[in-house]
Amino acid sequence: METIKRPETMERITTPALAKAFIDEQVAAVRAQVGDNKVLLALSGGVDSSVVAALLIKAIGRQLVCVHVNHGLMRKGESEQVIEVFRNQLDANLIYVDATDRFLDLLKDVADPEQKRKIIGGEFIKVFDEEAAKLKGIKFLAQGTIYPDILESKGVKAHHNVGGLPEEYAFELVEPVKLLYKDEVRAVGHELGLPDNMVYRQPFPGPGLGVRCLGAITRDRLHALREADAILREEFDICGLADKVWQYFIAVPDFKSVGVRDNKRYEGWPAIIRAVNTVDAMSATIEEIPYAVLHKITDRITHEVEGINRVLLDLTPKPIGTIEWE
Repeated sequence: METIKRPETMERITTPALAKAFIDEQVAAVRAQVGDNKVLLALSGGVDSSVVAALLIKAIGRQLVCVHVNHGLMRKGESEQVIEVFRNQLDANLIYVDATDRFLDLLKDVADPEQKRKIIGGEFIKVFDEEAAKLKGIKFLAQGTIYPDILESKGVKAHHNVGGLPEEYAFELVEPVKLLYKDEVRAVGHELGLPDNMVYRQPFPGPGLGVRCLGAITRDRLHALREADAILREEFDICGLADKVWQYFIAVPDFKSVGVRDNKRYEGWPAIIRAVNTVDAMSATIEEIPYAVLHKITDRITHEVEGINRVLLDLTPKPIGTIEWE
């Protein structure tokens, strides 16, 4: 396969004017490629797929069919935001699939991280496949492939957003942002009018909270993780750390320790804070969080989240620790 190269003459998209020019160029290119055919897109709610969706809606409107699969491992409010922004604000042709029970039932008692990832990735393809089979007249598959994906795979990227669709799909690909770097994708998304918390959304693993609810996932611990993570994000927004830290999240392990609540002993899980900075995700440094902020986060999580009775801070850089725990 021929390696796709970004032209040396291509200007880096750093201004609204350059973003607008790129959008206009891609709208014309997509219309020329697609004609009056339908295009299918797996819309995760991540930066790349969201920007591609907004761009294609501008180009071809409801000829784009977006499928958002909620695997039950999203962060708090994420699926709701996808519905609000795309269906309600942009009038997207959006199919929303709540497959929470389906995924969590399959993951019951599965503790091995690799096994969890395989189950989540494999089931996602099945759900997407089922939805695609119900649709008629789909000729094209849109993907949020960006230039680093191509560089990392030397020109071959197997269904970046979809996660590896079966070979029998004879779709032609529509990849409007494939020559852009992440910062350029964000600039284009901003110009398209997507909300900042979607455009500047942190990197989020494909298996979602599935690899942050450590060990075998239980619904009660997953719920506690989701609530604790939302508090961390809210407090980082308030104190200004959200703009300074590349990635921050909570992980909750599958063991308990004794604590005290309402003058009684009770057992609860620890919530582990991970906050790192990185340029390329190959190595990462630890962001210093003021103790006043840590105390506030700890107080809120231990008082507001059922089942969590301790808050820990992970101080391990990469190397030696990976960014994610699993």
